[in-house]
Parts: sequence; C-alpha cells; structure tokens
Amino acid sequence: MLEKLIYNIISSKKKKRMVVAIVLLSLMGSIAMIPTKLVLAKMLPGKSANTFTVYIDTATNSSIEQTKEVSMCVVNEFKKESAVTDMEIFLGQGAPLDYAGLVKGSAFKQMQNQAEIVINLTDKHEREEPSFSMIHRLRHKIQKDCGWLVAGTSIKFIEMPSGPPTLATLVVNIFGNNHGLIRYTAEKVAKVMKKTDGLVDVDIMQDDFYTRYEVVPDKEKIIRSGLSVKQVNDILYMAFKGVIVATKNSRNQQDQIPIFVRLSQETRSVDDDSKNDLVWKLSTLKLMNPRGMMIPLKELVEFKAVPSTPAIFRKDLRNMSTITAECDLVSQVYPLLEARDKMIKALSDEFNVTKVPGMSTYMFDLNLKHKQTGEEILLRFDGEMKVSLDTFRDLGGAFIAALVLMFLLMVVYYKSFALSGIVLAGSFLSIIGVLVGHFITDQVALLLTGINFFLTATSLIGFISLMGISARSSLLLIDFSRSLIASGIEKKHAIAIATSTRAKPIVMTTVAIILGSALLATDPIFGGLGIALIFGSIAATLVSLFFVPVLMDNTSALCPETSVDESACVGGGIEHIDEEEIEKIAPEIEVE
Repeated sequence: MLEKLIYNIISSKKKKRMVVAIVLLSLMGSIAMIPTKLVLAKMLPGKSANTFTVYIDTATNSSIEQTKEVSMCVVNEFKKESAVTDMEIFLGQGAPLDYAGLVKGSAFKQMQNQAEIVINLTDKHEREEPSFSMIHRLRHKIQKDCGWLVAGTSIKFIEMPSGPPTLATLVVNIFGNNHGLIRYTAEKVAKVMKKTDGLVDVDIMQDDFYTRYEVVPDKEKIIRSGLSVKQVNDILYMAFKGVIVATKNSRNQQDQIPIFVRLSQETRSVDDDSKNDLVWKLSTLKLMNPRGMMIPLKELVEFKAVPSTPAIFRKDLRNMSTITAECDLVSQVYPLLEARDKMIKALSDEFNVTKVPGMSTYMFDLNLKHKQTGEEILLRFDGEMKVSLDTFRDLGGAFIAALVLMFLLMVVYYKSFALSGIVLAGSFLSIIGVLVGHFITDQVALLLTGINFFLTATSLIGFISLMGISARSSLLLIDFSRSLIASGIEKKHAIAIATSTRAKPIVMTTVAIILGSALLATDPIFGGLGIALIFGSIAATLVSLFFVPVLMDNTSALCPETSVDESACVGGGIEHIDEEEIEKIAPEIEVE
C-alpha cells in the first residue's frame, strides 16, 4: 500500500507540489512559533530542589537587631509551610557555601545589614509543589509583609541553578567615570526593571548614602578638666566595644580567665539615628578627674556629622555599579528585551542612546552620552542571559558546522550536490517536529501545572543529534533506489519500492528512539532533549517517507553511472520486481 501511495504521489505533479507546499508551510509555521512566543526559549528550566536560600540586605547603616527583625519575619512566614522541615539563620555573615553562593559572593558577607536564611524542604519526590513554585507563591507576600520593617530592605530568593551559577539571572553593569552619574543612572535603570513584568528581586549592588556622626575629643576642654585624651578614648571604647579589665584565676582552668567589660546590648544601642539621641546616650557616661569631680563625657567631645563613604566597585579597571534581577518562572530573554526598550525611552531625555551594532556577544549593550556634560556611560548586560546567549550562539555554530560537514561528506560520497542537498534537507526538516513538539508539550504543561515548558539548550543538543539519525534514513532510500535503478527498474517505481521496503527499518529506528527518549521527557533539565528526540524523530520519519521521495524524483543525479539500462531513468525500465529479487539486488541493511 505504501508503495502505491508513494508512486501515486511522485507520478502526479499536483500531488508533488502539494507535498512540497505542506512541508514548506510546516517549516515556516514552526519557525514562526519562536518570534510569536508560542514556543518560549530559555537556557535551562527551573528545577525542583530540596533547599533554597533567602538573601536579606537591609539599609547599609542598619544594625544587627534590625536585620534580625526582618529575618525573623521571614522565618515566621515559612513556619506556616508544611513542606519546610527546618531553617538556619546566618546574621551578619553568609551561609556555608553552596553551588550558587560560590558566584554570588556569599563568602564575603560580614556586615551587620546582611543575613542569609537556608530553607530546607521535604524530599521533592514526596511533595506535590516544586520548590520554584513555592518561591513564586511566597515571594511577593514575604517581600510585602517583611520588607517595610526596615527602610531600604532587599529580600531575594536564591534557587539552586540547573546549569552554571551566575551572579543573577539578569545583570546590568553600568560603567563610567563619574560616580554620581553612575549611581543616578543605576537608580533609573533599576526603576525601569522593577516595572517590567517577569523581573523580580531587583537590587542595586551599592552602599546607601547616610549621615554618620564622629565623636571627636576636645583637647582643650579635656586638659582644663584635669583629664587626658587617653581616658576619654578608653571609656568610649570600653563602653561600646569592650575591653579586658582584669583576670581571674581558677583551679579548673590552666590559663587566667579574662574579665571583659562592656555596656549591655540595650544600653549601648541608639534607637534613633540622630545627633540628639547620641548626645543623650553619652551624657550618661561620666569621668572622675583628680579632684573628684564627675564630668559628663558629652562636655569633653564634639559631634561632627559627616557623609558616609560608600564602597567603590571596579571591573576591568573601570568604575561600575551593578543591578541584579531574577526572572519569575519566565525566560530571561523576553523581559530583557522589554526592559531594554523601556530603558532607551527613560534615558533618552538626558542621554543620547545608541545601540551596539552587529551581532556580537554584547549586541544588547547600550552606549549613553550625557547631553549636557558629554560624559559617557556603558550599559552592559550580563548574568544568565549572557550565558544563554553564548550557549545558543555556540550551539547554533555547531549546528551550522554539522550541516556543512555532512554536506561535504555527502558530496564526496555521491559526487553530486543534488543528492547531498536532499540528505541535508531531510536532516534539517526535523526542526519542524522539535518546535511543534515543544509547543504541544508547553500547552499540556500549562494545562496540568500552569508552568511553561521551554525550548532549552538541551533541546538544541537533541536537534543536532537528530541530524545524523534523519540523514541515515535518507541515505537508506537513496542507496536502495540507486541499486534498483541500476538493475533496470524504472525510476519512479524504484523510489516507491525503496521507500516501502525501507519504511520498516526506518520506523523501527524511530520507535526505538521514542521509547528511549521517553525516560528523559519528564526530567526537569533534560526534558527538552527528550521532547526534541521524540517529536523530531517523528517529523524526520515523515519527511523521509514522503518528502525525500519527491526530491529524489526531481533529480537526475539519482541514476547511477553503472546503470544496466539507461532507459530506467526516463521511464522505460522494469515497472515492478518481486521481493525475492529485491533481496538479491540490495542486501538488507541492519538497523543500528
């Protein structure tokens, strides 16, 4: 039946045109799914883990007590979740290094305004809700309920990455010479990113400006009071930092036990960041001079309000500021493009904005030139987005290289550009199945879980792997057809016989691939590879059995030079041959 179907198709110009039209429309329609966002691309999907970390950064001048207040609020929210088994709070320091913390600078945290909370969950196989869905559900609520406790608080949810860890999903580095202009530009860029759908946990990695007060001893007043500057320094240091004033001996301790004196935590804390509160705090401290007079400490010192000195960040010998953001269950590419367009509009009032030309690695970057001062600023996009861009670029290069090498090998083998093109076309058209398969899987995933299924880097790896498999199917048909034509069978009949005869090993190979790839389809990371192999194999099989015969019939290169009957290529050969004769003409090719 298949032999008659193929023969009827290649014998009719109308049917051949119909097959070509269907294939071309399918190709254009499947590729159009990417720009129309019917198929969403992403480096790697989120994976469900048994742990994640919450990073807390309060205002730069916050105390450890304020940071603890925010941390306890976050902990109390997670206590309501049955999937949470235990939590660990690390105040003023980073948590023990994990895969993500290595890159995110967790080991360098040592400020009072920093904290990390490690959340441990039940095993992912024993709970219905994956970790990334829980974060998606709780992120906004926790940030809303706990973020207001201390002004300028940033609460970020850090998941274990599926691939190589980066500083953040989306990173914007702002380079320039003027620190004030860099900070101003960073705030405008961060404001745009916060208003972009899909971007969350937006944070500027820079210290806040605040006023600090220096306590400066007044030497003249100290001398007139009969005291020394050392006494004033010592009591200030002992009150707020603490010193060892004596030692104690014990029979149970080999060394002397130091006696440490310092004001209590409540006593030495300043409730309000103001000069009056600091003056009142120091007024309770007094020093006795040689005449026995108790002199308040505030009478011996001066209070100077000075601006804070924020840290200066540099990269590649250039001053910079960094804005980080995460993506909430969406691909980083689409929020990036949306945010970039908004940045251009928001910055165009004060800057001349130009895009980086060409298709380089930094093609999303923006060059800014201030209209009044002429100072230049560079906005460079980095993070997981940059890794995704590099990965897809490299895989695209590998795909093109594979196509070129396959074409050259086929030219050497067949000594024909036409036959080599047929093999190449059959291999490339498997992309129809890859994209359509991702679209179908995405719709099913949205229906069942509400989470998108992305075209990932592993999907492209599966597509590249399919090229060799689909090329083998075309080779089977071409070689068998040439053998039949060489024996004197008419060209169209030879193509029909070859297709029907080799359909069984081609289909068996496809079934083996589908069954083997089904185990990968449910994996959170390699699911794209499994879907690409399953649907790509189906598409490659259909192309091999219906489209490749049409291409073979339209080329004279199919006829071998050793043909015993040249009339076979022009319609004068044998029209049919028994199966026993087929076995004698072309030995059976084993399915690998």
